[in-house]
Amino acid sequence: MKSLELLVERIILSSRWLLVVFYIGLVLALAVYAVSFAFKFLKVAGSVFELGEAEMILAMLGLIDAALVASLIVMVMISGYENFVSRFDEAEKEGEVSFLGKLDSGSLKIKVASSIVAISSIHLLQVFLNADQYEDGKIMWLTLMHLAFVASAVMLGFLEKLMSVTSKNDLKDKA
Repeated sequence: MKSLELLVERIILSSRWLLVVFYIGLVLALAVYAVSFAFKFLKVAGSVFELGEAEMILAMLGLIDAALVASLIVMVMISGYENFVSRFDEAEKEGEVSFLGKLDSGSLKIKVASSIVAISSIHLLQVFLNADQYEDGKIMWLTLMHLAFVASAVMLGFLEKLMSVTSKNDLKDKA
């Protein structure tokens, strides 16, 4: 029975390598998104003298939004791989990924939530700058959705802080 238990544990532990397929897919998605970003950038650069101030601000917000989404993809890829599949041993030795030790699953959730709030903020700002193109009801729903993202991020931050205080107190109690 013990050998069956060991076999099941090895299979379950090895199954984490299936996540690599998802991370490679995210790398490919990031490459496609980079092409999309380059196209948007060239479009903005080509019309730099034709765009008014408000249109240029909207174009820049679109580029910033794309950069935030790309950063979110990279953050999920790196921290997900590091937390669930394997460590980046060589890269850590060379100091390329010194930030990885700071991306546990709790801090990753907060960073992802913060990124979503930032992306939502930019999108909402774009909507407000083009408010005449939207119905009031749609603006209201977008605002409520953004506020839900903000509330979720605040709650995640609060819970993470609460968990860290609880775990510090548990360590003190054990000492």
